[in-house]
Amino acid sequence: MTPPSYAEKLRARADAIATACVHAGEEIDPVTLGLDAPISLSSAFAFRDAAHARAAFEGRDDAYIYGRWGNPTVRALEAKVAALEGCEAACATASGMAAISGTILAICSSGDHVIAPRSMYAESARLLRERLPRFGIRTTFVDASPEAYAAALEPTTRIAFVETPSNPRLGVIDVAEVAARARAAGVLTVVDGTFATPFSQSPAALGADLVVHSMTKGMSGHGDVIAGCVAGPEALVSRVRDHVIKGTGAALSPFDAWLVTRSLRTLAVRQERACATAAELASWLAADPRVAVVYHPSLATHAGHEIAARQMHAFGSLLSFELAGADAIGRGARVLERVRIATHAVSLGDARTLIVHPASTTHSTMPPEARALAGIGDGLLRVSVGLESAADLERDLDAALGPAA
Repeated sequence: MTPPSYAEKLRARADAIATACVHAGEEIDPVTLGLDAPISLSSAFAFRDAAHARAAFEGRDDAYIYGRWGNPTVRALEAKVAALEGCEAACATASGMAAISGTILAICSSGDHVIAPRSMYAESARLLRERLPRFGIRTTFVDASPEAYAAALEPTTRIAFVETPSNPRLGVIDVAEVAARARAAGVLTVVDGTFATPFSQSPAALGADLVVHSMTKGMSGHGDVIAGCVAGPEALVSRVRDHVIKGTGAALSPFDAWLVTRSLRTLAVRQERACATAAELASWLAADPRVAVVYHPSLATHAGHEIAARQMHAFGSLLSFELAGADAIGRGARVLERVRIATHAVSLGDARTLIVHPASTTHSTMPPEARALAGIGDGLLRVSVGLESAADLERDLDAALGPAA
């Protein structure tokens, strides 16, 4: 039997989650019969009587109490995220970094230890490298392999933090193997799935205890909202919620929750197109002599291709590449100045294709030696593929790359 093409695989994944994208977590309003969940802006909610109030505060009644603690619009989004991740529960947060920092601080105490990959989002790395040590939480940064994670385990290790695919080189970590080794040592596995979105990867099904996202990116997909989330078992998510929402106040506003809910209805169709275009661009760039190397899990030359093919539903909409020849930094700057369809901007997962130079922008807070260990070259360019025509993007990059060195 002929194996399915990538387009067929993408179509199958879109079909698998399309209904949940549209309907999960949403109910027709019983009063107005409105199809969309209303934006509830109440900062407080009334109690029927004293007994109702007491039951709510004791947790015996799932009543709304205070807008920061819980909100109908936010709760609808959380139900949709939990369904898409295949998890019991989800907690929406004010940003992706609120989800990441809150999750770590909800689990770890002074004296505890975290394991994380060398190549990862720079602010996550900075949190682990600079900020958390002030609270007595140490981190060991390792290569992206289960063996490296296992070797770094200590008696005080509480979290194996995984980012896959990683920012900005699209490194792939075997989630199932890392999670199995961590679980055997009594350690929780937390996966940042921002680059993949629930369309391309299901970390909980692979054994991850918690999944975090910057919903600002592909889950929202329109570049108009800042949001994050944590998904997993009810007990763990409640623990994170208590710290992040009640403890630090990093709650998502009802309007922003409504925006993300609206956007998730089209996640399947948006990601199907963006992932297809990214693979096409990666293949085209890999054959171009002006490009030294392309990083995208769809390529057989990618170090994590086999793992990605096994653990991902799709290879994602992000890619990065390094230019061939001398003066890669200067030539990279010229590429950024010449693009006309792609936009030179940070962030990712937008409907627009975005291109950025990590070493001077998103990863500039990483010390040069840390960037070198992570394999983030000074000439690396990262592309977040949007919803434009693949042919138009190829023509745009072709013109921007200029003549061969």
